Amino acid sequence: MKEYLLFHLYGPMAAWGDTAVGEFRPSHNHPTRTAVLGLVAAALGIRRHEEERLQALEQSCLVAVRLDATGEVLRDYHTTQVPPEQRKVRHYTRRDELNASKLHTILSQRDYLTDAAATIALSATDDPPIRLQQMAEALQRPALPLYLGRKSCPLALPLEPRLIKANDLKTAFDAYPPVAEQLKKVTEDLHQYGQGIPAPEQFRYYWEEGETTPGMKTEMIYPCRDRLRNRQRWQFDTRSEHYAAEIREE
Repeated sequence: MKEYLLFHLYGPMAAWGDTAVGEFRPSHNHPTRTAVLGLVAAALGIRRHEEERLQALEQSCLVAVRLDATGEVLRDYHTTQVPPEQRKVRHYTRRDELNASKLHTILSQRDYLTDAAATIALSATDDPPIRLQQMAEALQRPALPLYLGRKSCPLALPLEPRLIKANDLKTAFDAYPPVAEQLKKVTEDLHQYGQGIPAPEQFRYYWEEGETTPGMKTEMIYPCRDRLRNRQRWQFDTRSEHYAAEIREE
């Protein structure tokens, strides 16, 4: 038997950063490894400059995703004022930036996912520096604010972290109910018109190399550049991600 840590992620908006070139800031259709571990790091109280602690978390677990609601893409035309780069000049806060004598305007297009929901499953590596129990306790009482990829994307449902022992990843996911029914009721109550978010016709699964997955047949393997190398320098390594889909049973 293997232990898994499962929890839900849902918010009105989320942004799972993809490779960004120029002014376009796309989003993956599901939570990335760096996004998930960034959220767990915030819960543990690990800050962005604490490279050793971030690497310890990076080496502690594998990440898998079950997409419970695909959501829809929202594109935002974004303008930001920033001061030009100057040697020996450092702006510590946004207030400092706006008080600069000269400002430039940066234009960008940023993608968000609206009403998307996912279930995350973490499994421990051999002799992990940070254990799943520690992560579960931190997600119950986060040390820092949690958000879904960007600070403008707060969570809208409890994470409900749960440790589950199972023989494989699919069994662990099956033991943790999808958020679909709860999400449908919540969105109906909030919208008070039309329909809430419908349950998906199929579940989509994403997992890493090395995970035990009988019962799930890989339909596609593709590279993802979302394995942390150095947070300070924004450097990320490539990994292989497996994908499979399963028709949802009523």
